[in-house]
Parts: sequence; structure tokens; C-alpha cells
Amino acid sequence: MTDTDTTAGPGRSKDLDLWLDEAGGWFRDWGDTEWEERIVRAAAHNLNEFGYDSFGMSPTFIRKLIPLMRFLYRVYFRVQAHGMHLIPQGRVMFVGNHGGQLPIDGMMVAAAVALEADPPRILRSMVERWVPTLPFVSSFMARCGQVLGDPANSRHLLEQEEAILVFPEGVRGISKTWQHRYRLQEFSSGFMRLALEMKTPIVPVAVLGMEDAIPALHNSKALARLLGMPSFPITPTFPWLLPLGLLPYPVKVQIAFGEPMRFRGDPNEEDDVIDRKVDKVKVAIQGMLDDRLARRGKLLGRW
Repeated sequence: MTDTDTTAGPGRSKDLDLWLDEAGGWFRDWGDTEWEERIVRAAAHNLNEFGYDSFGMSPTFIRKLIPLMRFLYRVYFRVQAHGMHLIPQGRVMFVGNHGGQLPIDGMMVAAAVALEADPPRILRSMVERWVPTLPFVSSFMARCGQVLGDPANSRHLLEQEEAILVFPEGVRGISKTWQHRYRLQEFSSGFMRLALEMKTPIVPVAVLGMEDAIPALHNSKALARLLGMPSFPITPTFPWLLPLGLLPYPVKVQIAFGEPMRFRGDPNEEDDVIDRKVDKVKVAIQGMLDDRLARRGKLLGRW
């Protein structure tokens, strides 16, 4: 049914648990029992005897992330979420803009849905196929609920009335350079065919801030090919400071959730028919980005 490990047992994330216990201590004072309760409420279903779901997601593991998540969400990025009341219950597909070189935008959207939506939801982000090839990162992402972006995996989650997050720009989104920030790149159409097939509402999501947090001055395609990566960003600090150069700047992040969009039609229609539906979602997200950028510009102009 899935392309990921479905036999997760209690010993398979031991090293990750030890790392989180140690790292989490730095942020323990930022913990919040209400956040823990919301995570338990959101994730306490479809679990096996070891406390994992069929994709390897572990509510226990996610709870250990709460101190770090809360620090990033409330203190470091000072996230402001708008339109939380628009999120429907049941199966839903969140579609957003992608940027910032690292999947921190997906983490912040997931945090907003888990910690501020009513009821709280565990958002299952669809990750690129190259992510599971990375050591440590692949297990970490799976334990957090991230899933390989395969149509079969997405279909399975929606059948279980889950909430999924997709970035139709794919690697084109995280490969954007500074001059193209907040300008949506070409959208793939697979998400729309899936939404039509599964009769799933689409919630457009606009994330403002992450493309300022890790600005790419240049994308070295030659180095990306050499290292087997989808992109190799040159930032003001990377690769000059090695991995530390990819640490994001503490930029204030805004996340806007739009009105749910419902589409009808045959998922097997011709590309031009599907593309017209895709364009409606893209226009909605770009409009939300432009609106947030305009508001931010007015705010900065007051200083």
C-alpha cells in the first residue's frame, strides 16, 4: 500500500529519541502541556501496537519535538497564522507555495494546523523522492508524519480522512533565487487529479517569510548534479560557513489559509482541462502572497 516502512517497532527510532531528549533540553522551558494535549488528540488514531501508523508516524516522537517546535514557531519565526477558521474537517488537501531551500515552511504550516486549528490536525506533508535517500533525515521525517509524495500514499491517507500538504512547485520552489522570491513557479497537475478522484477540498496556503529566511543568490546546477541533489543554493552564508550557513535568519513568518476550493470533473480529463483548474489554485495562492506582501510593505513604511 505504501512506499515506506510499515513495520516500525519500538527500537527503530532509538537514536532519534536519544538525540531529541538531549536537544529538547535546550528548549524545555518553552514546553506547553496544552500543545502536548492537542498533539495527542490529533494523532491518537490509526496506530499499531507499537504506537506508529502505517507510514511510521509516532505521536510519542512528535511530542518530544514540541519544545523545539514551540521555540521555532513562537520565538524564532514569530509565526502569525491567518484564516484558521476556514479549515474544513475530514479529508482535506493543503496546497502551498514552496521556498527557503529547507522544508521549514512545511514544518511551520504543520505546526499551525496542529497547534492553532480547531480541531487540531496532524498534517501529512508530501516530500520529494530524494528525501528518503538521506540518512537520519528520512527516519526523522517519517516519525514526524511526512510521507513520500507518491499518489498511492496520498490516496491512502485521504481514504483515512487525513489532511495532507503538497507543494506543486516541487524542487522548482526551493530552487528559486532571491529575485524570484514569492513568484510561483510552474505547478505540477498531479494534486488536482488526485483531488478530483478523491473528492477532496483544496485549501490554498500562502507562506510569507521563508524565502527571506534562507535567500539564495545563485543555484549551482553543476554542484547539484555532482552531489546528486535537486539544487545547490549559494546564499550569503552557504557554503562559506558549511552547514551552519543554511541556518535560517529569524525572519517573521506569516501563513495565510484561504477559502476551501472544491472542484468537480473527471480526474482523467485532458491536460488542458486539468491545467485550467490548477491555474485557479495557483492564482488564489499568488493573490494571497501579493496581499500579504502589500500589507507587510505598508507596515514597514510606517517606520
